[in-house]
Amino acid sequence: MDNKKEMVEKAKIMDDKGVSRALTRIAHEIIEKNKGVEDVALVGIKRRGVPLANMLSEEIHRIEGEYVNVGILDITLYRDDLTFITEQPVVNSTSIDFDVTDKTIVLVDDVLYTGRTARAALDAIIDIGRPKAIQLAILIDRGHRELPIRADYVGKNVPTSKSEIVSVKVDDIDGVNEVVINEIR
Repeated sequence: MDNKKEMVEKAKIMDDKGVSRALTRIAHEIIEKNKGVEDVALVGIKRRGVPLANMLSEEIHRIEGEYVNVGILDITLYRDDLTFITEQPVVNSTSIDFDVTDKTIVLVDDVLYTGRTARAALDAIIDIGRPKAIQLAILIDRGHRELPIRADYVGKNVPTSKSEIVSVKVDDIDGVNEVVINEIR
């Protein structure tokens, strides 16, 4: 008897156009809430938050005609589940080549689930400097929060069961922009 489980695509909830529309809406909301983008910077949480932050930056430039700074945040050492993941964590790199002090930092990630990644990102940013404000932009909010964290900008709310896996695919990493729900069978 084979006990090997496989991941099966249950539903595609966003295609390339859906992802694009969600990012366009989030870009407009960021501009509106902050009354422009003068002191706004985007920081993508590794891994898929980084290309999403870059796409948001391009969309903001298309709308406002201004570029916003984009940084890369590696939260590996800030995770509260680090000992469960591996004995020797692989630390990639944080690359924020601008001062975060007195800026509105918009953290960008693909999926908001328990809230633990967002909490780790908050700790990491505060270790870098003291922003005026920190906001959170998420492509998919799937619920099941374990911490009192909510996103300021959400591409789509997707109610899920804990046994489902939301997979965000981005062109830079996966060769396609889409969001699918998978389940393990």
